[in-house]
Amino acid sequence: MPDPRWDALADILLNHSTRLASGETLLIECFDLEDDTLPRLLVRKASRKGAHALIETKNTRMIREQVRHATEPQMTLWGQTELTRMKGVQAYIALRGAKNISEMSDVPNEKMGLYNTHFLKPVHYEQRIKHTRWCVLRLPNASMAQQAGMSTEAFEDFYFDVCNLDYPRLAKALKPLVQRMEKASEVHITGPETDLRFSIAGIPVVSCAGEMNIPDGEVFTSPVRDSVNGRVKFNSPTIYQGSAFDGVRLVFENGRIIESDCDGGDKDKLRSIFDADEGARYVGEWSIGCNPRILHPMRDILFDEKIAGSFHLTPGSAYDEADNGNRSKIHWDLVQIQRTECGGGTISFDGLPIRVDGRFVPEDLQALDPE
Repeated sequence: MPDPRWDALADILLNHSTRLASGETLLIECFDLEDDTLPRLLVRKASRKGAHALIETKNTRMIREQVRHATEPQMTLWGQTELTRMKGVQAYIALRGAKNISEMSDVPNEKMGLYNTHFLKPVHYEQRIKHTRWCVLRLPNASMAQQAGMSTEAFEDFYFDVCNLDYPRLAKALKPLVQRMEKASEVHITGPETDLRFSIAGIPVVSCAGEMNIPDGEVFTSPVRDSVNGRVKFNSPTIYQGSAFDGVRLVFENGRIIESDCDGGDKDKLRSIFDADEGARYVGEWSIGCNPRILHPMRDILFDEKIAGSFHLTPGSAYDEADNGNRSKIHWDLVQIQRTECGGGTISFDGLPIRVDGRFVPEDLQALDPE
């Protein structure tokens, strides 16, 4: 008999995240999974709903070989093939095992450019994100536990604790923050090596409570494209396109990144990411992390961007739901944790402090603080 926590997670994915209905088609993509319990449960439960489940199993080492040796016609054909299938489904769930999060780290930049242009952008950014009800999550394994600095058993308990939240309750708790962000014009963020200002006036605000990511807990919008000015240092370690970076520092002028550096990682590769296209030097998302059970980074953005007391700023493409007009091949969430033990910091809306040292000031937002 499977662990009942898997059963609860499957119900969240089908009933809350993707809201799968009779007659619809669900695509389940499985990457490097060691345990097939969850995808089997999803197929079974989808069938009971009268829906159709398609399962695709993928191996990241195989994908690496394909991308490393791809030609532009080959990558175009791969993208067109996957796009045709994506257009035929109403819901999508990605289950990621990720035995080695650095698997793509040695793929040449020009090959990653082909992958981003002819596969990632048309299949996922343009079709899946815009036209399906989707959810992306990683599944626990020993590699993920190692990233988090935990035993495998302890990490599994943590995983289900932060993933199997009461998401309707979380959605209710996020509403006051949404309302305050909708009314705000100027955002001012201060902290260690950070003094950043930008406008969010007129940009929609989106609450995230288990609909697109598991785990979840954030509220995002986007800066007015040319309004970002100042400097910021991100204290959460990060992985992007398979490469690790620590202490990423950015300087903005009129919305554009004019300087970039890092304390750890390949500085040339860092700068090449922001040279992917013109939109890569502008910000497409700004978000406040609010999952009260996630406190520490583990180089996994699906967890790290939800850290209580954090925010993330995203060079690259904006989402349609909170669109500032920026378009790019990239979308890189960079996280700063502002709790006292991480250096502190303040977020103010129109001169009024909303969160200080990672804890919300207004009483109606304090339910989002860690216990």
